[in-house]
Amino acid sequence: MALTPRLELRQGQSLVMTPQLQQAIKLLQLSNLDLQAYVDGELESNPLLEPDERENRPDGETPPAEDNRDGTVNGTEVSTEITDGFDAPQDLVDSDIRLGEDAPSTEAGSDLDTDFDNIYADESQTDKEASVEQPLPDMSTENWSNPTSGSGGSLSDDFTVEQLGAQDISLRDHLSEQLPIAISDPMQRLIASDLIDSVNEAGYLGATVEGVADRLGTSMSEVEAVLAILHTLDPPGVMARDLAECLSLQLREKDRLAPAMTALLENLDLLARREISALIKICDVDEEDILDMISEIQDLNPKPGLAFDNETMQPVVPDVFVRDKADGGWHLELTNDTLPRVLVNARYFSEVKQSANKDEKNYLNECLANANWLVKSLDQRAKTILKVSTEIVKQQDGFLVHGVEHMRPLNLRTVADAIEMSESTVSRVTSNKYMATTRGVFELKYFFTSSIAAVEGGEAHSAEAVRARLKTLIDNEDPKAVLSDDKLVELLKSMGIDIARRTVAKYREALRIPSSVQRRRQKKMSA
Repeated sequence: MALTPRLELRQGQSLVMTPQLQQAIKLLQLSNLDLQAYVDGELESNPLLEPDERENRPDGETPPAEDNRDGTVNGTEVSTEITDGFDAPQDLVDSDIRLGEDAPSTEAGSDLDTDFDNIYADESQTDKEASVEQPLPDMSTENWSNPTSGSGGSLSDDFTVEQLGAQDISLRDHLSEQLPIAISDPMQRLIASDLIDSVNEAGYLGATVEGVADRLGTSMSEVEAVLAILHTLDPPGVMARDLAECLSLQLREKDRLAPAMTALLENLDLLARREISALIKICDVDEEDILDMISEIQDLNPKPGLAFDNETMQPVVPDVFVRDKADGGWHLELTNDTLPRVLVNARYFSEVKQSANKDEKNYLNECLANANWLVKSLDQRAKTILKVSTEIVKQQDGFLVHGVEHMRPLNLRTVADAIEMSESTVSRVTSNKYMATTRGVFELKYFFTSSIAAVEGGEAHSAEAVRARLKTLIDNEDPKAVLSDDKLVELLKSMGIDIARRTVAKYREALRIPSSVQRRRQKKMSA
């Protein structure tokens, strides 16, 4: 068979991930903080995009005429109500388009490298038509108080300038301040500074003595001598190499490091397993003394460094608020804090384009197309989050009313089929999104749980609900009759839950609940 060159024409279909398509998909799965950072970057790079600062105007003041823009936020509240029959309104967003008199034609959007409909191919035709040319809505939440503390993005009225300027000192700075008093020799100070730099947030030494000696070109005995001095610094137990050394340093500070206590610290593994009889034999004390020693160890701080480096944690800002209505059902709202408010400056585009050359006009058209695309993507993202959240509330109504033991099994396909979208879209929407309910703030993925079969073919149980019942049974067990895994299986089956012993053990370990033998020893010690 001879090999000869030839030309062939083939026709096929493939999905091309264009930059615009990648951007829209990326926006779906971003958290509110990452979304704000992304929009801030677009505001810096696109001269036609502006942040909407109209909420900062005095009450009753209307924007001047020259502020007309395309794609404005119309101040519409995005919300939906779920009645007892769960008849959600068809239009989740009711917003209007306000264009300036000299607004450019939206044909500039044809310069995009993909069609906006490609992103939500599984969306129904009604929703597609509603999303076309829709500006980003105002996600205001009137008459709603956040159930979680610090969920807002602004400072509280009680926040003072003194609190703003005060910053907690770090552990390394605290140790370095004590260094001139503790050590005067320059060479030892150099070694001490290197050791302090390696301390971790818990207060433990993050480097080995051998490594420090090799790095500084000194002897291990010299490093050990400096480390012994650092062990006397505040807080007690700092710069320890392991838990036993950390506890022994604190006991030495209290002058409580007796030989029996040293033997106990050398066998912390037995203490963790609550093997009291073995510890009594090793420490050569009676049961009363060993219990007193254990109580004294429990009063110590196993991580002394955590008292420092208290960085302000970023509070979780819920994306969706759920509250019950007086006449029954649920009311859902998107929070304004999680949705950036942007404007497309159409007047600036018209003014600049009149005096621009060909290259500048192409650049402006590209900026306008990207700006309109971003506004539409943010709008569609908000409506998709609300649709998914609405379906989740419908499915998990029992959880909201009665608690976690009434949570139903739920998967992505169930929600995707109900809202006529793909599972991948639902998965992206539920990533890094949070819902504030009357029972607390939960990640949207928390409501998706696997199912546990019911006895005699009844309705399946949620894995989360089974874990909650398992924890309740263990919390209420009689100290004199600790429940074994086999007994827990029997009790759960009496509740209609068909579960295996290995599953009970797996759930118990996931809840960080010790075995029945360890719980029996622990309850005996507590008694």
